[in-house]
Parts: sequence; structure tokens; C-alpha cells
Amino acid sequence: MHEVVFYAAAAWLTVLLAVGVVALIMVSSTAGRILALDTLTLVLAALLVLYGAANRSPYYVDAALILALLAFVGTVAAARYHGERKIF
Repeated sequence: MHEVVFYAAAAWLTVLLAVGVVALIMVSSTAGRILALDTLTLVLAALLVLYGAANRSPYYVDAALILALLAFVGTVAAARYHGERKIF
């Protein structure tokens, strides 16, 4: 049963990754691209967590947390730069 859930989650995250890439390419506004890129990084972090859980390795979970933190900081900086033309 666990393998079915793992493969279903992996397939779903792969579909979400493909949709995110298409959204990143197709969206013309800068704010939409910032959102699509943030979504892509969070789906990649979810894939890392799923892979780490499958291999029983905590290092992938640590990498996913660092990726999510960097994605958050990058999204905030990009959104602030887009809105006010300054980062700090």
C-alpha cells in the first residue's frame, strides 16, 4: 500500500512540476513569473522530501528545508524589487 501512495505522490508532483514549467513559460507578467518560480521551487522541495522518505535519508529533508527557505527569501526580494524597485 505504501508503494502505491509513493508512486501516486511522485506522479502527482511530476505533473505539478510540468504545469509549473508551462506556467512559467506562458505567463507574461513579472508577478506571475515570480509566483510560478516560487511554486516550482516548492514542488521541487516536496519531491526532495518524498525521495528522502523513500530512501530513509534525512539529508534530503534538510536540503528541501534549505531550498524552501531560499525560495521564500528570493520570492520576497523579487516581489519587493518588482513593487518598489529596491530590495532593502
